[in-house]
Amino acid sequence: MTVRGGKALYGAAVGILMLEARFPRIPGDMGNALTWPFPVHYRIVRDATPDRAVRQGASGLLDAFIAAGRELVADGVDGITTNCGFLSLFQRDLQAALQVPVAASSLMQVPLVDRLLPPGKRAGILTISAGSLTGAHLAAAGCPADTPVMGTEGGREFTRAILDNEEALDVEAARADNVEAAKALLARNPEVGAIVLECTNMVPYAADIRAATGVPVYSIESFVTWFHSGLVPRRHPLP
Repeated sequence: MTVRGGKALYGAAVGILMLEARFPRIPGDMGNALTWPFPVHYRIVRDATPDRAVRQGASGLLDAFIAAGRELVADGVDGITTNCGFLSLFQRDLQAALQVPVAASSLMQVPLVDRLLPPGKRAGILTISAGSLTGAHLAAAGCPADTPVMGTEGGREFTRAILDNEEALDVEAARADNVEAAKALLARNPEVGAIVLECTNMVPYAADIRAATGVPVYSIESFVTWFHSGLVPRRHPLP
């Protein structure tokens, strides 16, 4: 058998463009490599802080994300994602610049989830900052403009610790913030039949949200797992 090279690394098909942050990344968080059942390759985008990506609309960061993405592609990844749902704003530009498949934001799942649900039901979004999530973010991800949105900024731990880039996180308080916000999303929008988690740091609490609300929960984990399955299809033994 003859094999061919051409890459600097092999076995990590997904490249992840990371914010530069210091808050704890517990298992389930996109930035914790233990989260993934397959190898991934990371690249930190310097000066792309959580506050800058979310509260400041990612202003001035596009060129740095393109440069880091090109480094990942040159290293040998086959597809690119990011670790902030607010970077849906960069989807088109990253696609054009990197010339590989790009899955910039978990929010891109919303149109698909809408198509899965029974008549009269639709997806709702749980985000780390409802006040920062604009119509431009939704449009860039292909979400309907009237998609119900609920943020965790009314809680006592999760939004503050992540966006202020704190080095300590009360996990149980963060879990409670996510569960309470998800329940409020359904209480205010009874037509919500599934929840899409905008924030990649919400994944550790997805099972708790599902248990508390009774509706399916989709996240960056579900999105990137699907994304990876196309980049590296499983080879099944022939009968």
